[in-house]
Amino acid sequence: MVKQVIEVAPGVFRETFGRYFEDFEIGHTYQHRPGRTVTENDNIWFTLLTMNTHPLHFDNEYAAGSEFGQALVNSTFTVAVVAGMSVSDVSQKAIANLGWKEIKLPNPVFVGDTLYAESTVLEKRESKSRPTAGLVTVRTWGKKRDGTVVCEFDRTMLIPKRGHSVEDKIDY
Repeated sequence: MVKQVIEVAPGVFRETFGRYFEDFEIGHTYQHRPGRTVTENDNIWFTLLTMNTHPLHFDNEYAAGSEFGQALVNSTFTVAVVAGMSVSDVSQKAIANLGWKEIKLPNPVFVGDTLYAESTVLEKRESKSRPTAGLVTVRTWGKKRDGTVVCEFDRTMLIPKRGHSVEDKIDY
């Protein structure tokens, strides 16, 4: 997490997060912390909120009869948490998410698992239509404490150059 402090008035400081386009380097990996332990309430609420009616996510008796022997954490919750963990490092200053691809979920997540995430910069280029921004593509992995990969995806974002983010332009 890139935490910076900017002086907004004499002796008054505000923390700021995220990276500008210039801060990204191809091949760099950012480990996102803290981790996040998934609770039963997280899983049930998210599953029902998103109208996912598969009982494997919220009916423990049903899930006990599955090959997993217990309820699975909703895979879209896993993607959302892993993506969310990466925001303060890679997209806090983003103008927009431009695309996601290759979302993979190679291993299940269960209630009580703690997830960690990391992102590696794959590509970076100047925007052809916006001279004050650039495109950055990262691959993000979600892992359990033991290193088991549970989620992987590529994400491309439009990132402002230094001096051109929303927080550079407004006083809030």
